[in-house]
Formats: sequence, C-alpha cells, structure tokens
Amino acid sequence: MPPQMPTDKTMEYDGWATLRRFLPYLWPHDRKDLRLRIVGAMVLVLLAKAITLVTPLAMKRIVDTMAAGGNPQLWVALSFVIAFVAARFMGTAFDNTRNIVFERVGQEATQHLAEDTFARLHELSLRFHLGRRTGEVTKTIERGTKSIDAMLYFLLFNIAPTIIELIAVAVIFYTLFGGELVIATAITVAIYIFATRAITEWRTALRKQMNDLDGTALARAVDSLLNYETVKYFGAEGRERDRYGRAAGAYAEAAIKSENSLGLLNITQALIMNALMLFALGFTVWQWSKGKLSVGDLVAVQTYLTQLFRPLDMLGMVYRTIRQGLIDMAAMFKLIDTEVEVADAPGAPALVIRKPTVAFDNVVFGYEPERTILHGLSFEVPAGAQVAIVGPSGAGKSTIARLLFRFYDPWSGRILIDGQDIAQVTQESLRAAIGIVPQDSVLFNDTIGYNIAYGRNGATHDDIVRGAQGAAILPFIERLPHGFETEVGERGLKLSGGEKQRVAIARTLVKDPPILLLDEATSALDSRTEQDILATLHRVSEHRTSLSIAHRLSTIADADEILVLDHGRLAEQGSHAALLRRDGLYAEMWARQQSESENLSEAAE
Repeated sequence: MPPQMPTDKTMEYDGWATLRRFLPYLWPHDRKDLRLRIVGAMVLVLLAKAITLVTPLAMKRIVDTMAAGGNPQLWVALSFVIAFVAARFMGTAFDNTRNIVFERVGQEATQHLAEDTFARLHELSLRFHLGRRTGEVTKTIERGTKSIDAMLYFLLFNIAPTIIELIAVAVIFYTLFGGELVIATAITVAIYIFATRAITEWRTALRKQMNDLDGTALARAVDSLLNYETVKYFGAEGRERDRYGRAAGAYAEAAIKSENSLGLLNITQALIMNALMLFALGFTVWQWSKGKLSVGDLVAVQTYLTQLFRPLDMLGMVYRTIRQGLIDMAAMFKLIDTEVEVADAPGAPALVIRKPTVAFDNVVFGYEPERTILHGLSFEVPAGAQVAIVGPSGAGKSTIARLLFRFYDPWSGRILIDGQDIAQVTQESLRAAIGIVPQDSVLFNDTIGYNIAYGRNGATHDDIVRGAQGAAILPFIERLPHGFETEVGERGLKLSGGEKQRVAIARTLVKDPPILLLDEATSALDSRTEQDILATLHRVSEHRTSLSIAHRLSTIADADEILVLDHGRLAEQGSHAALLRRDGLYAEMWARQQSESENLSEAAE
C-alpha cells in the first residue's frame, strides 16, 4: 500500500486533492510497461485529434473543387474524397487503438486501489466493523471501482483533447475566416461551460442524495436478508417490505429529479449551441455574398462547429462523471484513511512460543470511555493447563477473548503470552498461535472442505481429512453425496449447530495452534450434541494450553482451574471442588444451575 498522505479533517475529499491521491496508482513507479502505455495512448490522442482537424479542410476542398465545375477537376475532387474517407477511418482506428492500449492501465489502477481499500478494511478494528453496515461499505467499494475507469477516460480522452481542439479551431478560424468567428465561438463556449457547470452542480447534489438513499436501501435489504430467520420468527415480512419500500421510494423520487434535471441540461445546451451555429453560418453566408468566402468555407465552418460541440455536448455528463468519480474515489480514500485502532508497533518482532503460557497483568479495558468492563484483571494460565472462565452475564468473559486476539488494546496493563507482551509483537504471529471455537461458528458460503482448510493457508487434502477425523465429523462428511465438496450455504446455515461446531473444531485442528480458546462453544447446542462436542473438545485440548469461556458450569467442572469473574474483577479461582467448598459466587451459580436442571427434569417427567 502506498504511503498515506496526511489528511486534514477539513480537506475536501471530492476535490482535485483526491485526484492527486490517485496519481500514484495511475503512474506506478515500478511499472514501466504501464507508463509506456499511457504515453502511447496520449500520442494516439494527438494523432486522432490532428486528423479530426484536417478532415473539414478536406471537405472544403472537395466542395470548392466541385463548385468550380469541369472534367479536369474530377480527379482532384476524388482525391480529396479518398483523403477525407481515409482520415475518418484513421481517426476511428486511432481512437479505438488508444482505448486498447490504455485499458490495462485503467483496470490495474482501479484494481490496486480496490485491493488497498479491501486490505485496509481488514486492518480496521472490530469497533469499526460493528459500527458500520456491511452493505454500505461494499457499495462504497463497488461505486468507487466502477466510476474510476469512466472518470479517467473522460479526463484523458475527452477534456484534454477538447482543450487542444478549442485552441486549434480558434487558430484555424482566425486564419481562414477572421476574428469575428473566434470571438463568437469563445463567448459561446464560455457561456456553454458556465451553464453546464451550474446545472451539473445542481444535478451532482441530486446524484449524491440518490447514492445515499441507494446505500440506505441496500443496507436495509442486506440487513433484512441476513436476519431472514428472525423476520420469519416474528412474522415481520410486511414490516420489512414497508421498511425497504420507504427507502426504495425515497431513492425513486431522487432518481426522478435527477433524470428530469438531465432534460433541462440538454435543452439549455442545445439552445446555446444552435445560437452559435446560427450566427456562424449566417456570418459565413454574408461573407460569401460579398465574395470573401466560398461554399466550401460554409461546409468547413459547419463541420468544425459540429465536431467541436460533439465533445462539448457531453460536457454535462463528463463533468458529472468526473465529479461523481471524485466523490466515489474520495469515499474509498476515507476508508483507507480511517485510523487503525490496533496497529503493530514499529519493528515489532514475531511472537515466539516455547511455553504457551497466557497471563493478564492488571488489565483495564472498556468499549466506551464511560463504561469500564475489566477492572485491573490479573490471572495466569500455565502451559498445557486447561483453565475455564465463568461468571454472570456482563462479567467480561467474552471481552477477554477479544483482547487476547487483540481485536482491541487494553487501556492499561499487559497481556502476555510466554512472557511476551502481545502489543509488542506482530498481530499475524499472535493470531497464528491461537485457535478458537466460538459460540456461533460462522462459515463461508463455500464447501465443507474449503471451510476446514481455512484454518491454515496451504492445507493439503490429507490435513483436511485429519482435521475432520479429529473433530469426529469425517463419518458424516463421507455419508454426504458430494463429501468435502458439499456446499454449506450462507453462514453455514445448511448444517446443524453441532455440524457447524465440528467443522469449526476441524478448522482449528488444521491450524494446529499451541493455545486453544473455547468461547462458550457448546452453549447453543442440545444436551446430547453438547456431550459429543465436549468429548471432542477435551480430546483436542490435550497437550495444548486451553482457555474455556463457559456459561454452563457443568461443561468445565473438570478444568484444572476455574476463574470466576464478577463485574470485570477476579472474584474467585480454584478447582471445581475447592470453589464449591468455599461457598462463594461459584457455589451459588452451581446451585442455581443444578436447581434449574432439576426443575427441567421434573417438568419433562
């Protein structure tokens, strides 16, 4: 990723500063081939424009030769006809060759910017992703990548050639037809550009509103579809349709205003352009009546103005496209410029583990400044030990898992693995050393084999089979018609809860980490499936340092040590038997859960 430019919060992201940010992508210092393509494309632009400026003069000679009459002029006129047609063909050929030469440049620049934006999204903290709608973020990238190519095309192959043509036409008009046409054309073009810019600015505001409403509609649609089951549980299809309909309706109204404004722009442009055409042709006819200009001059003036206003006729769309491209690109740069909350320390080494110990040293943390979750928490997990963390809801159990993976950094205190502060080592090496089986095992919408292999980059088929075998899911997979190639569906919804958990365990076994984190891995399962999964988890936890976060105390009663949290503080610690003898918070929680289990058993009978 290229170095980030310091950005002022008051900076106009959708201005030319944004374009300057994009230039390193367009002119990459390490790609000589792409720079040569840009130079070649610009040479073709100049050649095409030169031919365009010559063709009206060829047509003028054809008409004047024909007007002179007589057979001797036949071959002269035909030669100019051949030259005129050849020039038209060459102009088209140069334009399309230019597009072919430049296409790779535009696509690779767009691709690299999209990749940098995507990479930055993965660098940002969990706090960012919890606070943003996924649909809006993906739409930002989609709009940015789609608009950049069109914006570059218009900047390089419309605006720049039009400026060259304006200067050349002014010189030709002054030389052949006098200064009156030059002045009239200059005034008209100025009025044309001013009117187009004013109307297009208004249209750009409408377009921005359209994009905002489009993003809102998409975000609501994605949110609703991701929560498909919840919608069905509460019979809320009608509410969701109305909610989406309001967003889509607002977008439709904004789209109507935007399209109507386009009609006004086209009418205004046509009025200005035809006013100049009327004056220019009238002036030429008047000069012809005085014998100063020929019939061919009339044709040349008409052809030059038609050619000149062809790109100017698109000025509104070009200006809007460039402005919109800058806005869409700016949105991507805003994502790139989003502050990385959790970053590697400069020159941070990789984590080296000899003894996989885990220690929290006086850790203080909260998600919001006014609400502290952990209050000076300290504990240690010895290498190879199986330690459990329990406590009431809101005690900070899951926060420990997020801090251990360094999704957040503590406000104060340290978290150590094998005596090394995890804030001083690379995040990549830290996360490579820890495996997790979460409460909700979310799978990619791909095959079972892909999801198991996701545990380690470059995992072989034998690794996948061993992982599935270790997670006791291999017999189930072998019974499936497509085996490891079976699709699991969005978020793994085609599998049951127990099957998803086993895939998650297999994925962690493929990773083969020295430290294992079990974050309430069985809380969402029925009793029979829970016992099967627990047996599997106990087996895979052997010879590893494991930290189990649990709600049901029966699942961690055989842990080497149990840590009891209460309001972010370590209230008790010890073995299951020792904590029961202490008759404190753990004993109270155990008695309550046992009572609930007995009541459920009696109700079942």
